[in-house]
Amino acid sequence: MIKVIKTEQDHAEAMARLLDLMDSNFVEGSAEENELEVLSILIEKYEAEHLPMDNPDPIEAIKFRMDQQGLSRKDMVPYFGSQTQASEVLNGKRPLTLAMIRKLYLGLGIPADILIHKPQLTTEVSKFGIS
Repeated sequence: MIKVIKTEQDHAEAMARLLDLMDSNFVEGSAEENELEVLSILIEKYEAEHLPMDNPDPIEAIKFRMDQQGLSRKDMVPYFGSQTQASEVLNGKRPLTLAMIRKLYLGLGIPADILIHKPQLTTEVSKFGIS
Protein backbone atom coordinates (compact mmCIF):
# COMPACT_ATOMS: atom_id res chain seq x y z
CA MET A 1 0.00 0.00 0.00
CA ILE A 2 1.38 3.41 -0.96
CA LYS A 3 1.30 6.14 1.67
CA VAL A 4 2.85 9.54 2.30
CA ILE A 5 6.38 9.21 3.69
CA LYS A 6 6.53 10.99 7.04
CA THR A 7 9.23 9.19 9.05
CA GLU A 8 12.61 7.56 8.58
CA GLN A 9 10.88 4.20 8.99
CA ASP A 10 8.39 5.08 6.21
CA HIS A 11 11.35 6.12 4.05
CA ALA A 12 13.22 2.86 4.69
CA GLU A 13 10.12 0.81 3.86
CA ALA A 14 9.46 2.81 0.69
CA MET A 15 13.09 2.39 -0.40
CA ALA A 16 12.92 -1.37 0.17
CA ARG A 17 9.73 -1.62 -1.87
CA LEU A 18 11.20 0.57 -4.61
CA LEU A 19 14.25 -1.69 -4.88
CA ASP A 20 11.99 -4.76 -5.04
CA LEU A 21 9.99 -3.18 -7.83
CA MET A 22 13.14 -2.20 -9.73
CA ASP A 23 14.34 -5.81 -9.59
CA SER A 24 11.04 -7.20 -10.86
CA ASN A 25 10.12 -7.71 -14.49
CA PHE A 26 6.92 -5.71 -14.58
CA VAL A 27 4.92 -5.06 -17.72
CA GLU A 28 4.89 -1.53 -19.05
CA GLY A 29 1.71 0.25 -17.94
CA SER A 30 1.13 -2.23 -15.13
CA ALA A 31 0.13 -1.48 -11.54
CA GLU A 32 3.73 -2.27 -10.51
CA GLU A 33 5.11 0.33 -12.91
CA ASN A 34 2.67 2.92 -11.58
CA GLU A 35 3.60 2.01 -8.00
CA LEU A 36 7.29 2.43 -8.85
CA GLU A 37 6.65 5.87 -10.31
CA VAL A 38 4.54 7.05 -7.36
CA LEU A 39 7.05 5.70 -4.82
CA SER A 40 9.86 7.50 -6.65
CA ILE A 41 8.00 10.79 -6.42
CA LEU A 42 7.17 10.30 -2.73
CA ILE A 43 10.75 9.33 -1.89
CA GLU A 44 12.16 12.28 -3.81
CA LYS A 45 9.81 14.68 -2.00
CA TYR A 46 10.70 13.26 1.42
CA GLU A 47 14.45 13.38 0.70
CA ALA A 48 14.26 16.96 -0.59
CA GLU A 49 12.55 18.06 2.61
CA HIS A 50 14.39 15.93 5.17
CA LEU A 51 17.73 15.07 3.61
CA PRO A 52 18.78 18.19 1.69
CA MET A 53 22.14 18.08 0.01
CA ASP A 54 24.46 21.05 -0.09
CA ASN A 55 25.85 22.00 -3.46
CA PRO A 56 29.39 20.76 -3.97
CA ASP A 57 32.30 23.16 -3.94
CA PRO A 58 32.55 24.75 -7.43
CA ILE A 59 36.22 23.80 -7.87
CA GLU A 60 35.55 20.21 -6.81
CA ALA A 61 32.65 20.09 -9.30
CA ILE A 62 34.98 21.28 -12.07
CA LYS A 63 37.64 18.74 -11.11
CA PHE A 64 35.01 15.99 -11.00
CA ARG A 65 33.82 16.89 -14.52
CA MET A 66 37.44 17.00 -15.73
CA ASP A 67 37.97 13.52 -14.32
CA GLN A 68 34.73 12.26 -15.89
CA GLN A 69 35.74 13.54 -19.33
CA GLY A 70 39.47 12.83 -19.06
CA LEU A 71 40.39 16.51 -19.33
CA SER A 72 43.73 17.98 -18.29
CA ARG A 73 44.42 21.49 -17.04
CA LYS A 74 45.63 22.30 -20.53
CA ASP A 75 42.20 21.30 -21.87
CA MET A 76 40.64 23.88 -19.55
CA VAL A 77 42.31 26.89 -21.21
CA PRO A 78 39.20 27.68 -23.34
CA TYR A 79 37.14 27.97 -20.16
CA PHE A 80 39.62 29.96 -18.05
CA GLY A 81 41.50 32.03 -20.64
CA SER A 82 45.04 30.73 -20.08
CA GLN A 83 46.86 27.81 -18.55
CA THR A 84 48.03 30.05 -15.70
CA GLN A 85 44.47 31.16 -14.91
CA ALA A 86 43.25 27.56 -15.11
CA SER A 87 45.90 26.53 -12.62
CA GLU A 88 45.12 29.44 -10.29
CA VAL A 89 41.36 28.74 -10.33
CA LEU A 90 41.81 24.99 -9.82
CA ASN A 91 44.18 25.67 -6.91
CA GLY A 92 41.72 28.08 -5.29
CA LYS A 93 43.92 31.14 -5.78
CA ARG A 94 41.65 32.91 -8.26
CA PRO A 95 37.84 33.17 -8.17
CA LEU A 96 35.66 32.14 -11.06
CA THR A 97 34.51 35.06 -13.18
CA LEU A 98 31.09 35.33 -14.75
CA ALA A 99 32.63 34.67 -18.17
CA MET A 100 34.30 31.48 -16.86
CA ILE A 101 31.03 30.33 -15.28
CA ARG A 102 29.19 30.82 -18.57
CA LYS A 103 31.82 28.90 -20.52
CA LEU A 104 31.89 26.03 -18.00
CA TYR A 105 28.10 25.84 -18.01
CA LEU A 106 27.80 25.89 -21.80
CA GLY A 107 30.88 23.82 -22.61
CA LEU A 108 30.94 21.23 -19.85
CA GLY A 109 27.34 21.31 -18.67
CA ILE A 110 28.21 22.08 -15.05
CA PRO A 111 25.08 23.66 -13.52
CA ALA A 112 25.49 27.39 -12.95
CA ASP A 113 23.99 27.18 -9.46
CA ILE A 114 26.91 24.97 -8.46
CA LEU A 115 29.49 27.29 -10.01
CA ILE A 116 28.04 30.41 -8.38
CA HIS A 117 28.66 30.59 -4.67
CA LYS A 118 28.77 33.26 -2.00
CA PRO A 119 32.40 34.28 -1.61
CA GLN A 120 34.03 34.06 1.80
CA LEU A 121 34.72 37.44 3.37
CA THR A 122 38.34 38.25 3.92
CA THR A 123 39.55 39.29 7.36
CA GLU A 124 40.31 42.75 5.99
CA VAL A 125 36.71 43.32 4.87
CA SER A 126 35.20 41.68 7.97
CA LYS A 127 37.02 43.95 10.41
CA PHE A 128 35.26 46.96 8.88
CA GLY A 129 31.84 45.36 9.47
CA ILE A 130 31.09 45.00 5.79
CA SER A 131 29.06 41.95 4.87
